[in-house]
Amino acid sequence: MVPPWGVWRSFPDPQSDRPIEAPVGPGIYEVRHAETGALVAFGHTGNVARVLSDMTPKPSARLFRAFRRPLPHRVEELEYRTCATASAHEAKSAAEHLRDRRDAYWRRRTLAG
Repeated sequence: MVPPWGVWRSFPDPQSDRPIEAPVGPGIYEVRHAETGALVAFGHTGNVARVLSDMTPKPSARLFRAFRRPLPHRVEELEYRTCATASAHEAKSAAEHLRDRRDAYWRRRTLAG
């Protein structure tokens, strides 16, 4: 069983000091393009807030930006939602369950079309 998802949130402006609103513990995250709904990132981690924060550019890191892997979209075009779990193991199991459900849906849809 997958715990409930939080609401979709916009990423904070990279120039602001506003933090990501996400669990500082284990859970699942999903990032999508706000306009199209296209999935950009999905995964499980022991610290959801850190992973999502690492996806955003830092104002003080301009020098190192050339060495970072660029996001496929500007952060202003993205939104995220999270799902807190009791442990990293539970996060991994829930993410695998969701991935399996998503794969089954796309297989059925492909076969039907």
